Amino acid sequence: MARMVKIAAAAALSSVLAACASSSLEANNPNSQAAPAPPGWTSGAARPATGPRAIMVDLALSMRGQPYRFGGAAPGGFDCSGLVLFAADGAGLKVPRTALEQQRIGMRIARAELHAGDLVFMHLAHKDLHVGIAIDGERFVHAPSTGGYVRIDSLAAATYARGFVGARRIFVAP
Repeated sequence: MARMVKIAAAAALSSVLAACASSSLEANNPNSQAAPAPPGWTSGAARPATGPRAIMVDLALSMRGQPYRFGGAAPGGFDCSGLVLFAADGAGLKVPRTALEQQRIGMRIARAELHAGDLVFMHLAHKDLHVGIAIDGERFVHAPSTGGYVRIDSLAAATYARGFVGARRIFVAP
């Protein structure tokens, strides 16, 4: 019961944060995109809560526009693994702090099998390991680097396609 209350509270927090998470940085970013609508949706329909991984994605998306901050794991600034930690914690999922530790949890999955809430890992210029949260089979939300901000990018973009090293699915306790 306590877990259900925590999930409901996280969903409510996600809605509130989503309403105030927009920024001028995001509005001027051509890479920024709206969250995908699930199949069968009509515009204006409320997004259904479909479990902890969906809440995790929603929380991460609600942080779009927040600045990159090395060591950051809260609104006001995130690094890549800090965004994962924040979103997972808000959804009642426990993950370790660093990208390297996060790469060791859950189950390895193929890129073609990505679902919302899976963690995607890549090597990027000037970074040993980078992590983001899959929105769907192609897009992910992440805190990219110094001077950047939390945003959505495509795994098909050359930088991320070249650097992709794997994905992990976090298990949700029954």
